[in-house]
Amino acid sequence: MNEHGMGDTMTGVDPGRLDDQQLMKELETIHRTRHDTLLYGSNDALRAHNDRMAGLEGEWLRRNPRRPVAAGRTREGARERGCGQAATPGA
Repeated sequence: MNEHGMGDTMTGVDPGRLDDQQLMKELETIHRTRHDTLLYGSNDALRAHNDRMAGLEGEWLRRNPRRPVAAGRTREGARERGCGQAATPGA
């Protein structure tokens, strides 16, 4: 374990120790950097990115178990959705 209470394979503050605003900022950052990491990162960088993303997303889901789910983002909704219809609320 390192000084942040995490193993060597993960970097950054433990997601459970972040407040809601910090967690959302971390999620926005990791999603923004995902594409470049996938295309250009080393295998180790991609593995670390995957681990960090899973930890952050898991924490967000734990805190938000009743998040709104758009009908178009379900399997049934996707089948019913015609071309040109938005899959997310307000889109």
